[in-house]
Amino acid sequence: MYHARRALLALILLIVALGVLVFVLENQQVLALSFLGWATPQIPVSIFIALSLLVGLLLGPLLGFIFRRKASRLSVSSGR
Repeated sequence: MYHARRALLALILLIVALGVLVFVLENQQVLALSFLGWATPQIPVSIFIALSLLVGLLLGPLLGFIFRRKASRLSVSSGR
């Protein structure tokens, strides 16, 4: 059972890696973003999208943790 689960995980990781590779190869148009006078160098669109995804993956759980902690603090102070 352990080997089947490990093989399934390897297959899923391979599919995800191939999906990312296809995405990067299909989005090679260069783009420069500018925001409030700050401009980025021209890099492929896929890099901007991947960086946005990574920032979201990091900020989502962090904000969830902060809001859960704040909510639990409020319920403790209200006597619940």
